[in-house]
Order: sequence, then structure tokens, then C-alpha cells
Amino acid sequence: MDFTLTAAQDDLRRRVASYVDDILIPLEVKAELHGLAEDDLQRVRAGAFAAGIVGAGHRREHGGAELSMVEQVVVHEELGRNTNAVWWAGVGAYNVLGLGTPAQIERYLLPTLRGERADAYAVTEREAGSDPNGIAGTAIRTADGFRLVAEKWFVTSGDVADYYIVMVNVVDGAARLPTLFLVDRDLEGIEFIDDPPFTHTYLHGHPTMTFDVEVPADAVLGGEAMIGRGAELQNLWFVEERIHIAARCVGAMRRLLEETVAWTLSRHQGGRRIHDHQGVSFPLADSAADAAAGRLLTFHCAQLADDGADAKLVHAKAAMAKLFASESACRCADRCVQAFGGRGYMRTNVAERFLRELRVDRIWEGTSEIQRLIVARGLEKRGVGRMLQ
Repeated sequence: MDFTLTAAQDDLRRRVASYVDDILIPLEVKAELHGLAEDDLQRVRAGAFAAGIVGAGHRREHGGAELSMVEQVVVHEELGRNTNAVWWAGVGAYNVLGLGTPAQIERYLLPTLRGERADAYAVTEREAGSDPNGIAGTAIRTADGFRLVAEKWFVTSGDVADYYIVMVNVVDGAARLPTLFLVDRDLEGIEFIDDPPFTHTYLHGHPTMTFDVEVPADAVLGGEAMIGRGAELQNLWFVEERIHIAARCVGAMRRLLEETVAWTLSRHQGGRRIHDHQGVSFPLADSAADAAAGRLLTFHCAQLADDGADAKLVHAKAAMAKLFASESACRCADRCVQAFGGRGYMRTNVAERFLRELRVDRIWEGTSEIQRLIVARGLEKRGVGRMLQ
């Protein structure tokens, strides 16, 4: 099995690496200490278009790059080398929008991929985090469509989005049918009830919002036939996001190791390079092994997805990749902070920023505990051999 990049894939990697090195990384400290100005954000967006990564998984006819999952891993590994998620200011759209009706694609997806609109996913609730089956939000039919009532937490980019993909249950007698709705921000009945600060310093917030809105019948993502299939659509998002997170964690470990090894080779204590002390270099060696293993696991999972492998196997493998890479990246950041000593505790240090920012990768898009549950079920239902092959 050869994971050597093709010439086209390596060209993609080089373009994204240049985007990260020339535009994103130089903005990190400014983003951390002062925030970015509008001209900075415009440079980030323009750079994403120039690199050819806007709408990575979306079809070209919709304005996307139509990259394979392996190519998306190439992209996200490079983006992962950037702290503060400065890349987040680039242009993109959630994968489920590609499953919308022609009218929805025209109204939402196409302008989003042109950078004219911005989306946000509203799923998590006060009592429904890692278990989306616990969602209490409802959609009740009205004469003209539906009335949505829900309180949503951690709506990433909800503060800048002009429309939302909202998961609620359509009430059908005693049945509760999980369904995704497209909800425009300017509708009456949307309120921001909290804008909590978080450990990481990202460009966008994760507000708490309430929805008590009237939407037309054609607001169901994908049309009436998709009522009750919200969990299925959401799972497509989860699998993609988990692979992307794993790739970014691998990229973060690369950046951490590059900067920390360079420091330990140049820093001397007691007449010796600190890299010559096993207490410093051995933890870095462990993280190098983790990064290499995480990269192979992530690429393997992406290749399975591209090959059309059993969707349930890909789901379990994506959970495994996210679990391993996110846990490994957190350990790596902690080790690198220690190697930098006092400098590693400064917010202008790459290791300090990653120590804070990588922590959420063990929580969002399914906690590490949820990933372990998925992997454990995969061992039971798919078998040890298929899970490890």
C-alpha cells in the first residue's frame, strides 16, 4: 500500500503549504493578541481561492474544488499547522448543503462558495451533546410550513452566519423525525442568549441561540423526502469532520515538532544541547511516532472513503483516526510546552497556543469517549480483522 502523493496531490500540498506559510502563520500572533482586521480577513479569503481549496468536497459545478477525501486530508494536514484557526476565515460550506434541492443549492450553497453568504450548524443542545438522539428541538407543521422551537448551544460561527442548518425533530403524531432545516438569520424569532468565551482564540464565536421561527415547507434540507433522515445526513458530516480533524491534528504535531526540535537543538544548558538530554528528546520521539502513525491511519481512512468501502467501516475508522490523532496531538503540545520551558507558557509561543486550541478536538464532533464507543462497536460488529486491516 503506497501512500506517496501523486504529482497532482503534491502540487496541491505545496499550494496549501504556501498559503499557510505566507498568509496564515504570519497572522497568528496578531490574531492571538489583538484580533484580525477586515483587510487581514480578506487576504485569508483571497488566499483560499488562490490555493484552490474553497468548497473542497463540493462539486465544481457548484463552485467547489471537488477534491477526493485523500486530497482533503492533504489540505487539512497543512491547515492544521496554523494556530488560532486563522484559516477559519476562508470560504467554505458544510457538506450536507450539496444534498439540497436545486432551489436550495441556488439560494444557499452557490453564494456561500462565492463568499457571499455564511453558514453555521446548529445541533448541540443543553441536554444533547455527544448524543444527537437526545435532541429536544421540534418542528410542528403549520398551514404554510413549520414552526421550529429549539435552544442550540455551541453554534460555531453562529455570530457571523447569515443562515443556519438546524437539527430538530419533526413532530408526526407520537413519532419524532430528526430533520435538518435551513433557517435564515433575518427571520423573526432568532435570539442570541449567550456568547461565552472559550479556551481557544478562534476568529468566530460559538454562541447559544434560541429559535422560535416560522419557516416554509421548502426549508427542509433536501426537500420533504428528507424528513426523518436528519441523523443520516448529520452522520455524513460527522465522518467528514472527524477525518478532517484527524488530519489537522497530524499537521499540528508536525508544526509542533519542527519548532520544538529546532529549539532543543539550539538551546544549551550545562554546556550541552537540551536535545541531548533524554528527558527532553525522548518525549519528542514518542510524539514523532504518534504523528507518523496518525498520518497513516488518517490517509488509510480517507482512501477507504474514496474507494467506496462499507460506510459503517469508514465511520468506525474515522472515529479511530480522530481518537488517536486528537489524543496524540494534545500529548505532543504538552510535551513541547515543557521543552520550551518558561517560553512555552507565553501566548506568543506556538506550543502554548496549540496546548489550548487542540484540547477541543477531543470534544467536538464527538468526544473521545464517543469515538471509543464507536470503535468498540466496530470491533464487535465488523470484527477485529476488518477494523485493523
